[in-house]
Amino acid sequence: MITFILFLVVGAIMVYLAQNNLSLITLHLGPYSFSDIPLFYVIIGALIAGLIFAYIVFFINSIFTGFTMRGKDKTIKQGKSEVIDLTKQVHQLELENERLKNNSTVIEPQDINSL
Repeated sequence: MITFILFLVVGAIMVYLAQNNLSLITLHLGPYSFSDIPLFYVIIGALIAGLIFAYIVFFINSIFTGFTMRGKDKTIKQGKSEVIDLTKQVHQLELENERLKNNSTVIEPQDINSL
C-alpha cells in the first residue's frame, strides 16, 4: 500500500513538472547537440541518472561492507578457537595443581572429558 501511495506522489510531481516546464531547450552533451527537447524530459532524465548513480555507489559500498564483515567473522572464529584452546589448557593446569596440592606421585591420565 505504501508503494502505491509513493507511486501516486511521484506521478503527481512528474505531472506538475510536465505542465509547468513545456519550454523547448537545446541540450549540448560534448560534441553532440539535441534541439527542441522539452525541459521536463531533461529534469526527469537527470533525476533518473542521479538515482542510477546513487544505486551504483550504494551497491559498491555494500560489496565492500560484505567483505569487511566476512573478515570480522573470520577473526571472531579464530578468537573462539583460541579461547577453547586456552580453556583446555587451564583445565589441565587445574588438574595438575590439584595433584601437586595432594602430593600425589601417581600421574593421573589426562581428563578426556575436558574441553
